[in-house]
Amino acid sequence: MADPYIKALHIIFIITWFAGLFYIVRLFIYQAEALEKPEPERSILSKQLALMANRLWFIITWPSAVLTLFFGSWMIISLPAMLELPFMQIKLGFVVLLYGYHFMCHRLYKELQQGVSRYNSAQLRIFNEIATLILISVVFIIVLKNELNWIKGTLGFVLVSVALMMGIRLYKRIRLKKGEKK
Repeated sequence: MADPYIKALHIIFIITWFAGLFYIVRLFIYQAEALEKPEPERSILSKQLALMANRLWFIITWPSAVLTLFFGSWMIISLPAMLELPFMQIKLGFVVLLYGYHFMCHRLYKELQQGVSRYNSAQLRIFNEIATLILISVVFIIVLKNELNWIKGTLGFVLVSVALMMGIRLYKRIRLKKGEKK
């Protein structure tokens, strides 16, 4: 069993990291939408959103990602036999995906800080759900630890993905209808 204090710190920084990842992409969506606004609204919103993104990214999200890795590594170094467990290998695969997502967010962050958005708000909304799917997967893997349950978890993952995509489409329709009524 890992040191409970190290495990607690690992979990705390996972939570703050995910909070940062969830919110930073929301800010990306708002930044992309602000870039489509006319002046002076565009400049005012872009400046404020860039400041908010900068503070979130470098004060919360990056430090949390680093500390998550630090405390997670500490637990593995303390108990290297954990690496032999199949569920841990799969979990670490998702962790690698999550760090890839984090670096993709960093690239988007840098572009948006320069006033460039290669993606529209709808594309960014879909991108925002990647972290959600990784979180769901890791929680099920860690809690269930059983290969048979991974099959159920994978099916659940697919169903959640479909539900998220349907939710995004529904939200877009609602927004478009509200826009038509104005």
